[in-house]
Amino acid sequence: MATLMRMPEVLANATEAVIQTWLVSVGQEIAVGDPIAEIETDKAVVEYAAEMDGTVAELLAEPGVPIAVGDPIAKVTRIGEVDEPEDAESALAAAPRDPESAAPVLEDTDDPPQRVVTTMAAERRSAPAGNGHRLFATPLVRKLAGERGIDLTTVTGTGPGGRIVRRDLDRLPVTAPMENPTTPAPSQASSAEPERPYHDVPLSGMRRAIARRLTESKTTVPHFYVTADCRVDALLDLRRSVNAADTYKISVNDFVLKAVAGALVEVPEANVIFTGDAIRQFSGVDIAVAVAVEGGLLTPVVRDVDSLPLSGIATRVADLAERARAGKLKQQELEGGSFSVSNLGMYGVGSFSAILNPPHSGILAVGAAAQRPVVVDGALTVGTVMTVNLSADHRAIDGSVAAQWMSAFTRRIENPLTILI
Repeated sequence: MATLMRMPEVLANATEAVIQTWLVSVGQEIAVGDPIAEIETDKAVVEYAAEMDGTVAELLAEPGVPIAVGDPIAKVTRIGEVDEPEDAESALAAAPRDPESAAPVLEDTDDPPQRVVTTMAAERRSAPAGNGHRLFATPLVRKLAGERGIDLTTVTGTGPGGRIVRRDLDRLPVTAPMENPTTPAPSQASSAEPERPYHDVPLSGMRRAIARRLTESKTTVPHFYVTADCRVDALLDLRRSVNAADTYKISVNDFVLKAVAGALVEVPEANVIFTGDAIRQFSGVDIAVAVAVEGGLLTPVVRDVDSLPLSGIATRVADLAERARAGKLKQQELEGGSFSVSNLGMYGVGSFSAILNPPHSGILAVGAAAQRPVVVDGALTVGTVMTVNLSADHRAIDGSVAAQWMSAFTRRIENPLTILI
């Protein structure tokens, strides 16, 4: 008897997702934890791992077609079993949803009680190209190609059977036509300046998700802010010494993450999230790190930062950032945590305030370290200073807790040997 594998809720509150690429084929044996598909949501592309052992009997979800969370995407049988044929009603119930295709039609045949399920989607997905050859592309790819002004006959597909998938388009430059390529002639009845030429860049799924989530955060979560200037001369000296003794380089951001974790351990009242019915306090420290990717931003989570050495933090952050930019993050790597860190110091930004990343109750915005005049023992001197801004959720964290946390963080940054202990 075959078991149905269903579309998971890849990200919180997602209602549908798309199989971008199947990583398995019919007849292949799989084990729990094996990657079986790359699933695309409006925020990211993640690997989906098998939750059962068995043999792939059938792939029900067509790559590129939106599938509702909970709908069947594949059949898996026990190793050595043969999948038994289903009746027409079961086959119809297991068929993947395709909002761009006509509704499935049951056609009676001359050999009752057998029936055949047909749709128009298959014909559209293999419509002939202008050169007479079949053009294999998913409906999502056709839609994106139209938005970006891409001629699919010039694209080489890397999906199964040469199918054109989204990643093939993402490798190409955007060439969407200008919406208003010409400047309208000024009206003699008006002295207003003529409208300047412009073009609209279609919103990607990721950009839509960022707009929706951050608008929700800023309008529904009561933010408040705490700022501190940290002397980092000693930290920079220690970093140079550490990097001189090791081939793997430690960044300032790695020190920041370790100091954030230490402060959350010292002030556990800040290591929380607001659930609506309670304030959930965590015993371990998991921190999300903002990673800029093409067309948006992802926040993979580094686990157990409080117990990791600096070298371990550096290794994990580098791995997560690399896979984030390649669209290879796994579902669980985008979930969890209570706190985020966003660092724009490498761009020369002196100071900024970040919007909370729900459901996290805190996000630290880190600016560039720069030389500034400072007063030491009543005398004016030059020191290297880094400005940090904490954005906090006032539903879960009070001002006094935020101040205690910032004090604990600053103390670690300005006395970096405590970070290594």
